[in-house]
Amino acid sequence: MRLIISFAALFLSVILLQLSTGGVGPLDAISGLSLNFNKGQIGLLGSAHFLGFFIGCWWAPRLMGSVGHSRAFAVCTALGAMGLIGHTLTEDPYVWAMLRIASGTCVAGCYTVIEAWLNSKVTNENRGRATGVYRIVDMSASLGAQLIIAVLPPASYVSYNLLAILCCAALLPLTLTKASQPETPDAPRLRPKLAWRCSPLAVAGVIVAALSSASFRMVGPIYGQEVGLEIGQIAFFLAAFVLGGALAQYPMGWLADKYDRRWVLIWLSVVAIVSCGITMMASSSGITGVMLSAVFFGFTTFPIFSVSAAHANDFATSEQRIELAAALMFFFALGAIAAPYVASSLIEAYGPGALFGFIALGHVVLIIFGLTRMRARPTPEDRTKYVYSPRTSFVVGRLLRRQRERR
Repeated sequence: MRLIISFAALFLSVILLQLSTGGVGPLDAISGLSLNFNKGQIGLLGSAHFLGFFIGCWWAPRLMGSVGHSRAFAVCTALGAMGLIGHTLTEDPYVWAMLRIASGTCVAGCYTVIEAWLNSKVTNENRGRATGVYRIVDMSASLGAQLIIAVLPPASYVSYNLLAILCCAALLPLTLTKASQPETPDAPRLRPKLAWRCSPLAVAGVIVAALSSASFRMVGPIYGQEVGLEIGQIAFFLAAFVLGGALAQYPMGWLADKYDRRWVLIWLSVVAIVSCGITMMASSSGITGVMLSAVFFGFTTFPIFSVSAAHANDFATSEQRIELAAALMFFFALGAIAAPYVASSLIEAYGPGALFGFIALGHVVLIIFGLTRMRARPTPEDRTKYVYSPRTSFVVGRLLRRQRERR
């Protein structure tokens, strides 16, 4: 029973954290538009978030080793709350970017604590169920976070304070649980070269996944406004992308386990390019067409990270998998830092369609690189299981390592 209560506390913290920090991205974009920020400045906010995310991924395991799980979680949520409340004190986009670094650090730090805590409590018997529920909770909360801007007025004191309250509330489940605090694991070494040695194609895949996801989630509101969507419709547009990604996990996992994962990546990118074109054309086909195109776009682009990670793990030993997960997250963070600013600048220069032109170009490069890599070496016959990989922290590899057993 205590184990169940401990899991419930962790999952409730995930929900509150996602609603708070996941909602600030689209809210910032809509607020920036209402405050007449230029598109490059709005993109900078998204890039700043992922810079903070990278800092949090690297720093949080070390902080957790110094002060323990609960205190580390408190430090990170405090940073997140300060970043949110600080938005109400100024309308300077560059100050907002600094505040978004704090909220990005909060996201990575809190997920590091949650995943380390969850990993220490699960057993071989309940690991699959626990991680499955965790992923469902995280995805569902992410979906809700995109919808939250439909009810929050932009550039409002009330909106940012409500998100700050949710961020603070995420503290309560972990601090009130009676479950004992687990031992602090060693911080994983960050070795980006390991990912490149295991699979250059997987590195390219996670960068393109970052380009697709970060651009859409942080700059998508600009695109929505440019094509005439109202604020509530923009919320559903972003949520449709997350829904498409969620729907894709099972069929893409089946394909990735049955066929050569390099071909799965290549064909995913081919269909992603098609979905970019459909999304651009759907802007003139009414609200239903726009929403369906967003679902299709999420369906084709969201699984690329997990398929890439599965392909990289095919070439890794069991002892390397924790560090490999951290290395892949490092490359994802690099792509996510650059993508929102570049995408928003392209929209400023060439119009809303440039967002999907930029994403499609990334997938063209991935197709060419994938075909090139197929000539370099064969894929191993003895492969690991496909596992949906959350893009949450450098320590998530510990949670998923035992699920990546050879098939």
